[in-house]
Amino acid sequence: MAIAFCFNPSLSLRSLPKFEPHRPFASSSSSSVIRLGLTVSPTPALRHHRKLFTPFSIPNDAVLSGGDDGDDGNRNKNDGNNGNNGGDGWGGAENAGDKNRKEAIMVLAEAGRLLESLPKDLRAAIEAGRIPGSVVERFLELEKSGVFRWLMQFGGFKERLLADDLFLAKVGIECGVGIFTKTAAEYERRRENFFNELEIVFADVVMAICADFMLVYLPAPTVSLRPPLAISAGAIAKFLHNCPDNAFQVALAGTSYSFLQRLGAVLRNGAKLFAVGTASSLVGTAVTNALINARKAVDKSSPVEVENVPILSTSAAYGVYMAISSNLRYQVLAGVIEQRILEPLLHKHKLMLGAISFAVRTGNTYLGSLLWVDYARWIGIQ
Repeated sequence: MAIAFCFNPSLSLRSLPKFEPHRPFASSSSSSVIRLGLTVSPTPALRHHRKLFTPFSIPNDAVLSGGDDGDDGNRNKNDGNNGNNGGDGWGGAENAGDKNRKEAIMVLAEAGRLLESLPKDLRAAIEAGRIPGSVVERFLELEKSGVFRWLMQFGGFKERLLADDLFLAKVGIECGVGIFTKTAAEYERRRENFFNELEIVFADVVMAICADFMLVYLPAPTVSLRPPLAISAGAIAKFLHNCPDNAFQVALAGTSYSFLQRLGAVLRNGAKLFAVGTASSLVGTAVTNALINARKAVDKSSPVEVENVPILSTSAAYGVYMAISSNLRYQVLAGVIEQRILEPLLHKHKLMLGAISFAVRTGNTYLGSLLWVDYARWIGIQ
């Protein structure tokens, strides 16, 4: 459709067609032409220029009101053509933030929920256009369960459950399987000395139970609901704040992570896991030494003399092990194997997805136990 303007020499002003701004233009398939005639009195300057303006076309998807309340259907149909127009002010494709916000509002409308009824951090993320409608839909589904509704009161759990609705199941798998696989790995390495070194075995299992939860929690992919940092924050703090929680996680629509940010995720999680590993080892070795001393006091006739476990060296060694080996293995497990490979293939088969995740995590936990025993013997702490 085209709108043509032309000047004709006359003293009268022809009536213009009534324009209704909220009524869509005719289809682009129509061959009709709306001609607006604007006439002025003849002057010497205009006698030889009867047409001052050449006809031009107004795209179908132009939103004359200038806001976001235009015809979404027409705009979506013409996204491909608008991309060729260079975004010159007549409309063009919506940015990802606007699309995310509209999707989220639509999901809330279909569910009969108001934006004000959502938690403050989730509401702010929707208003900023940082999360798509699928995340809001997952939140509404999880909220139906009393357990999930209680867990989502905590920001860290909320971010992880919104990214992966099987996150809690994976925590249970890791902690439950960890006890058995680590004990089996200890027996595999020690064999006849297993019972003679039972206190050391116990220390390893205690450290594993304390650390298994954090090994699932920290490298898990998240939907970031954190507010932006203050302007006065330092450059390093801002960089780490913008890093993903998992170096390999899939970015949501409207967000992206650079290579340095993904590398920063590995370093940041490594520092956290070093602290977790060191702290859990301090607790485990302290309990182990207490048991060894109690055994010596009760059974003084025991032919096997078991020495106390060195607390500081063991704790530091376990922290380094978690920062490097555990960190990398769980980053790859959660971000590549589960989120990028298994979930796209089995997202409609949750039971099968959970079973395969159980098998993969069991193998990873057992491998980690073997690596820890070899590492501890290599550096001479066991």
